[in-house]
Amino acid sequence: MISKINFAYKYCLAILFSIFFSCTISAQKQKKLEGTQIAFLSDVHLQDLFGTFSDNDYKGILNTKSGKYTLMRTMASQLHSTRIFNENYFAFIAALEDIAKRKIKYVALPGDYTDDGQPIHVKGLEKILAEYRKKYNIKFFITTGNHDPVGPFAQESGKEDFLGKDGKSQPIYSKEGLYKPNLTIEQPVVVTADIAKMGYLGITDNLRDFGFYPNKKYKFWATPFSTYTAQNYTFEKASQAALLSNRVYNVGVGYEVPDVSYVVEPVEGLWLMAIDGNVYIPKKNDGDPKDSKSYAEASTGYNNVLSNKKHLIKWVEEIAAEAKKQGKTLIAFSHFPMIDFNDDASAEIKELLGPNKWQLNRVPVEEVAQVFADAGLKIHFGGHMHINDTGTRTTAKGNTLVNIQTPSLAAYIPAYKLLTIKKDNLVDIQTITIDEVPGYDELFDLYKMEYQFLESQNTKDIWNIDILKTKNYHDFTDFHLKELVRLRFLADDWPSAFKNFILNVSAEDLLVLANIQSDKDFDAILKNKENFKKEWAEAENKTDKILTENNLKKQDFNWTGYDLLVDFYRFRSADELALIDVGITRAKQYKVLSQLFFENHKEDTSKEKPLQNQMRLFLIIFNKFMQEVPADHFSVDLKTGEIKNEK
Repeated sequence: MISKINFAYKYCLAILFSIFFSCTISAQKQKKLEGTQIAFLSDVHLQDLFGTFSDNDYKGILNTKSGKYTLMRTMASQLHSTRIFNENYFAFIAALEDIAKRKIKYVALPGDYTDDGQPIHVKGLEKILAEYRKKYNIKFFITTGNHDPVGPFAQESGKEDFLGKDGKSQPIYSKEGLYKPNLTIEQPVVVTADIAKMGYLGITDNLRDFGFYPNKKYKFWATPFSTYTAQNYTFEKASQAALLSNRVYNVGVGYEVPDVSYVVEPVEGLWLMAIDGNVYIPKKNDGDPKDSKSYAEASTGYNNVLSNKKHLIKWVEEIAAEAKKQGKTLIAFSHFPMIDFNDDASAEIKELLGPNKWQLNRVPVEEVAQVFADAGLKIHFGGHMHINDTGTRTTAKGNTLVNIQTPSLAAYIPAYKLLTIKKDNLVDIQTITIDEVPGYDELFDLYKMEYQFLESQNTKDIWNIDILKTKNYHDFTDFHLKELVRLRFLADDWPSAFKNFILNVSAEDLLVLANIQSDKDFDAILKNKENFKKEWAEAENKTDKILTENNLKKQDFNWTGYDLLVDFYRFRSADELALIDVGITRAKQYKVLSQLFFENHKEDTSKEKPLQNQMRLFLIIFNKFMQEVPADHFSVDLKTGEIKNEK
């Protein structure tokens, strides 16, 4: 009996010692990492403005201001796009300079670092990254986005909207016959293979030194298909595993495509997991498996991972378990979000705008967060949507995942995320805005030439030339957003009745309407105010009282419905960062308006009052954009998932 007790005692001591030793080693590794910083730059969409074609003498358009030839897109094209094509080149350089100045040594790029993965832009990116690696010893780690590559294999392509001679559009294509003539374009087509779209092979070969392949200096590097462990790891094994032929899976019967996910340990104790979230599902059974056109695009993201790329989930689970066992800090990043990026307003957006608006097909289903949280991921940095946002989910098993949406440098508000590892499983997250960009206005004289040509052609809905009066890159991206609202979003996003209402209503009218309870629709009330004199007067008196209680003045409600709509998009894109342009007072006015509306119109869902219901939904969405999880400066406890505002 005594020997059994002694054995049990010694066994328990051994277990306790093992746990203590493991915890001590883990704590030591975490202590070494304290102060380590990683910058996340997503959706750069780099176009090499000053690149040269390898097979064509065409240089672009001469900029007499700088004396350089420039391969740039038209202002008209970028003011109809959710991303800037030209000025983001200078913004990328400015961000890298900021990173170098802060002495940050690790930079992750969660996809869409080029605009469609053309050879000229991929090589331009490689040149820039190599320069900053050599000059500042910055280590870059990249993963794929749906723009790089656009498909699993190379494909012919081109654009008709480069800026050409005399302000006209210049078509540039990778093959003769691809371009369909447009009568408004008089320039001869430039043909160059350097504007085709690279597939996985071209992308990974050209950018192999930035995470896609192992480096002798790194402690560990592995893929979902490698069979070695961290204990028996060698660089030679990793080099063999890195070959693209060893990194493929079947997405469908007979359809084999690459998956270039990897995990890397660039410094003792830190595991960076770069997830390739691209899923290319075959369109039909009899397509060519080596033709990118045989596959649907990858922009849906993780919803398709659940159905057609399940091996990733198993791999994440294995790596997360091993990281925990070895006391490694695991940070994941990929191009696609893992949590609803609409501040949990997707249901209201669907009800207001319909199921096919606002890229709702890209919103990850709840199962995505649940699966990856239970697989062991604690924190994930995503991109894709060009928005600043933080999302969090806790599963039934008590596992919490924090998803951080990294803003784009090619959209409003241009910024990158900076993670700093602290003690006790804490990480600090800052959003670094890139407001001042040297050279961002270098192309303005060329845009003036484009504008003059468009004027001479009596072009409909010409872009607003006042964008060329902006004084910094922040204001330029803000103007870009406002032009997007005017030239694209108004027509594409909103029901016609709501659009007409919001464009013709004043702030004071909205305040009064928020307090009027009637069986008539808002539109009918505004058109026949004479018939609602009594109700209108009573609502005005009630409004005055509420404004006084909130220390607000009616005369300060001098904005229009259009201003409200622009601010709506500002908050959607930039979250709390939008306050710098909207203003604290204006934001408070919106909240008071919303409060009044919810109190007086919460039951207005009848078909007889469609505008009341649409305004209700609009303001619910708007308030969710304004009042969600911190997205500027905050900390995350990797053990509990707790988020704390650090502002």
